[in-house]
Amino acid sequence: MPKIASSPSSVSTVPAGSPQTLPFLLTSQQGEAARTLLRYVASLKLPGPDAQLVAAVVAIRAARGGVGNLTGTDLSALRLGDARGAVDALRGLGWQMDDALFDGDPATPVPITVPDLARETGHPLPFGKNVRSRVSGWTTKTVSAKPVKKLPPAARLAGLFVAAYSTSKLIGQIPPDLPEICRATLPDLLRKGFLAELSEERCRLDPAVRHLSGMRPPTPEEQAAKLPEGDTEAVRPSTPGFQFNVDAWAQWKRTATPALRRHVESVEYCAVCALPPEQVAEAFMAPGRPEFFSKNVKAAYGEWKNAHPDRGLLAAEFTVAFRAEHGHGPSYRQLCSGLGWDVKHSLRGFIVGRLLANEWLTDTSSVPWTLRPGKAAQAEGIVLPKARSSAVSAHAGP
Repeated sequence: MPKIASSPSSVSTVPAGSPQTLPFLLTSQQGEAARTLLRYVASLKLPGPDAQLVAAVVAIRAARGGVGNLTGTDLSALRLGDARGAVDALRGLGWQMDDALFDGDPATPVPITVPDLARETGHPLPFGKNVRSRVSGWTTKTVSAKPVKKLPPAARLAGLFVAAYSTSKLIGQIPPDLPEICRATLPDLLRKGFLAELSEERCRLDPAVRHLSGMRPPTPEEQAAKLPEGDTEAVRPSTPGFQFNVDAWAQWKRTATPALRRHVESVEYCAVCALPPEQVAEAFMAPGRPEFFSKNVKAAYGEWKNAHPDRGLLAAEFTVAFRAEHGHGPSYRQLCSGLGWDVKHSLRGFIVGRLLANEWLTDTSSVPWTLRPGKAAQAEGIVLPKARSSAVSAHAGP
């Protein structure tokens, strides 16, 4: 029988041999997107959980383009205490919501415009199509999960938060931005079997809802799928001592300059790269280590250089094309793989180092994913579009 844990240390991991009855709904990247959605909802000046629950459902549907559809049936399914009051509260934020939600055919989609999500810059939910769709489906399935579907909106909203912040081993954190009215309903989640254990700071999902957890490591298949075609190299080894923590990562981004944060999030939410958030966090948070190249590497570079006389022009042109597609510069691996330079890690670092030294490329020192054309390339007419190059700052590349 579930019990309330007396301290964080008493929250155990999932029991050995517990069955996984359903596949996970979210990848690690999609889980981070779900947490971004919830942080956005928590930041809105809304009077209560009714409006916040509607905001969560509508915002993820409107994340691409600023317009999302909602039917009267969708609204009824949320089982709100005051649906009209919730809609009026969102209208107070400038959301355009037609009365057809109440008076029209309940099965007919009603478009809702969210001005914040129609912006081209400073977009709070910069998700790709697949991420948006998966997080939207997760939101719907979580609030309608059997243990919580008959609970009040505050409890179902709390279910979204604790699921998004729970690992594949069921261990969850009580997020600091969980609305207080939702925090008060956590014992209800325990009583209904959405949670198996609960303490002041942590909780454990019940195995029956494990598939809703938003914090799990990527599978080998997912990692392989993120590598460029033909690149069989594994994701780079973790920095010794580095451990990913979602709260520490969020705090790091909050303390970054606006330009750096924009750059970080362009990488983190790049739908083309689809990198796991822990890999992005490590690249930015872990201190860089100096590279030392052996005589063998330098000799190998000499042979490679002779076979690639146009390496500087090709590299610079590639960064321009890459940025047009991704919105950020390539990593060293992405650059070499994209150009078909099938070389080992050590030689790759030396190649890019020479391209930087010879000013075919430049970057923002110590900031990952900032490669772009250098002075030598610019002299050949290879430049970034003005809209991007004007965003270069002392802290981060565009």
